Amino acid sequence: MPDKSIPILEPLLDRKAAANYLRVTVGTLAVWDCTKRYDLQPLKVGRSVRYRLSSLNEFIERQLCR
Repeated sequence: MPDKSIPILEPLLDRKAAANYLRVTVGTLAVWDCTKRYDLQPLKVGRSVRYRLSSLNEFIERQLCR
């Protein structure tokens, strides 16, 4: 019998929440996305920009390893 469990979806953060999580300003995060300075893998949902929590955590880990 196939597994009919519902996959657990990862939370998506809006730009403000993602900026707070990274402790940067919303404007800084917008510039990083626009200039592709850091690959945070933003997702477009309609007109909104969302970020996976796992992408933000990977970004933090990459910054710590420098």
